[in-house]
Amino acid sequence: MKALKIAGAAIAAVIVVIALLLVIGVPSGYLTAQIQERVERETGYKLAINGGAKIGLWPQLNIRLNDVTLENPRDRDINRRFTAASIEADVTLASLWAGKPQITDLVIIRPVVNLPLQRERARDTTPATKPASGKSADAFSIEHVSITGGTIVLSNVRDRVERRIETVNADITVDADRKVVLTGSGRSSGSPLKFEVKAALPAAPVERQNIPAEIKIDAPGLLTAQLTAKAEARLNGSVVMINSVTGALGDGAFNGWASVDLSSKPLVKLDLDFQRLTVEMSRSTDSSAQPWSNATIDVNGLNYVDLQARISAAELKIGDARFTPAAIDANLTSGVLKAQVSNLGAYEGNASGDLTADVSTATPTYAMRADLTGVRALPLLSGLADFDKLDGKMQAKISVRSSGISQRAIMSNMAGTAFVVFQDGAIKGLNVAQMIRSLTASTLSGWQESAEKATDLSQLSASFRIDKGQAQTTDLNLVGPLVKMTGVGTIDLGTKQIGFRVEPKLVMTTEGQGRAGDPVGFGIPVMIEGPWGSPRIYPEMQGILDNPEAGYAKLKEMGKGLFGPNGAGLGAAIGNLLGGQPGTAGGQGNASGTGQAGKPNEPLGGQLGETIGNLIQQGLSGLGQGQGGARPGGQRSLTPTSPAEAPTQAAPPQAAPAEPAAPTPPGDTTAQQDSQPMNEVLRQLFNR
Repeated sequence: MKALKIAGAAIAAVIVVIALLLVIGVPSGYLTAQIQERVERETGYKLAINGGAKIGLWPQLNIRLNDVTLENPRDRDINRRFTAASIEADVTLASLWAGKPQITDLVIIRPVVNLPLQRERARDTTPATKPASGKSADAFSIEHVSITGGTIVLSNVRDRVERRIETVNADITVDADRKVVLTGSGRSSGSPLKFEVKAALPAAPVERQNIPAEIKIDAPGLLTAQLTAKAEARLNGSVVMINSVTGALGDGAFNGWASVDLSSKPLVKLDLDFQRLTVEMSRSTDSSAQPWSNATIDVNGLNYVDLQARISAAELKIGDARFTPAAIDANLTSGVLKAQVSNLGAYEGNASGDLTADVSTATPTYAMRADLTGVRALPLLSGLADFDKLDGKMQAKISVRSSGISQRAIMSNMAGTAFVVFQDGAIKGLNVAQMIRSLTASTLSGWQESAEKATDLSQLSASFRIDKGQAQTTDLNLVGPLVKMTGVGTIDLGTKQIGFRVEPKLVMTTEGQGRAGDPVGFGIPVMIEGPWGSPRIYPEMQGILDNPEAGYAKLKEMGKGLFGPNGAGLGAAIGNLLGGQPGTAGGQGNASGTGQAGKPNEPLGGQLGETIGNLIQQGLSGLGQGQGGARPGGQRSLTPTSPAEAPTQAAPPQAAPAEPAAPTPPGDTTAQQDSQPMNEVLRQLFNR
């Protein structure tokens, strides 16, 4: 009886222990060594379980490992380790008894994967030693894996460089046909990242077998649109070959191939052909008024990957600019990127050039060469730089170099040469002739822009020598149907300031280029100084900015008027333009009306041309001496006279506040009256 009681108590104790084990799990410290030994034998990696292990038996076998570290014992680089707060696996008992564990669910909490960034590729071409693998592929199987709160750290301790992909959440399923579906998300540099991968794994061994795969990536901070692709991957040692690539980046389909060598520093090779490739550019609402940014441009990541690439596209879109077709060859080795384009189709012309960026030092250096021929300027400049003020056929040769870690540093250190020509186009939003005429009344602040204004040009050209961000030119030349201008000056690229001294002239001919005898000058040079978005424009006279009223009074006293002494040059030139005989400096024309201008076959010749010449001459003389009545919008009224009449005195006008009238010449005074035909002539000349 006593024995039965002892046996019953023992059975009861066993039942209680089993019940407790089913509920709270088995303290399995003694199993830790077995688990570690099995992992190292099957994979070659050393597993450290710092937080202990626990086994649960209900509702199925559950193994939980806390504070886990996995590393290659032959690798002394601590940056290659894998750690996790916990790893939990559900295993079927039948597979465990059979010696081939089948894991139905594997949960990894807060894993951290450390991967090293290497600046140089290993010179030893022999394959890297791989951990012993034995039969790891057949040792166990996994149906589902979930990862929560993971982090991928890419770092180089010597360079103090670290990149992180954080909050990684992933879900992996493997069905009975070995089809794998991986979905997940994360954040890189504050930008979201989503990915999806589908693949069909072949039977072991996987190496040197084609693995059909599909990928889908959404990375707004890295890619301009969603990337989708299909390919066949093949593992060949440390090289991943990606063949038969087809896919789309946004609405641009592409095809080609790629490979990645992971033996040491990654070497990426690719050849992709796009139907349409888009490269986004940041936009600024008022970039001309804002200084260049001092924010650091981070290009250090180019030191940790090598690249050999050829990218071609039937259409390349950079910002709002389009190029058709395009082909780019790029090579990145040891932190030096060299990219080259040739025969780039650009708006009815073509372009070629190359770019070199050396980021291997603390201060990156850059060099660029570009050659543009026959390119339409307006769509190109507005698409690339939001500059919509120039149109025409453009030719340019640019060769510059610089260094710096920010926009301001790069622009301030710029050096090299540039030559640009615009032909048969227009300056949009500006009427240069009207601006020159306005200088006789006041100093201009800004470019006097207006959507309705424009200045036709036959040619605008300049060559620049650039040193330390200072672009200097001595041959600025603008030629248009009614205006001509030459000048010298400097553009400060770092501070966005300009300083130019120009000599404007009117070209009184509709032939476009003018002749040596045609231009009628302003009389003194014009200065253009200040921010290039809104400079001050004023005549070069001592004290003009300190005392504008006295300066403009002095201008009139010099007898320059609007153009030439007393306006005689302009009056004579307009007389020639209209077919009349030019008047003399004193305003007396050929009263006989003979000569070529008086031929019957000249509809605007003879007396009419001479009369108009005298009228405009007299009016401009009045302007030069403060006699013309001021009109709204800067228009002046002229007094009609007949050829036989001598010019009469005009009544003293109401002087503009910034333009005091000069002394009135002696003689009788008569009121001037508006002449609509003459005002129309002036509008045609100056308001083009």
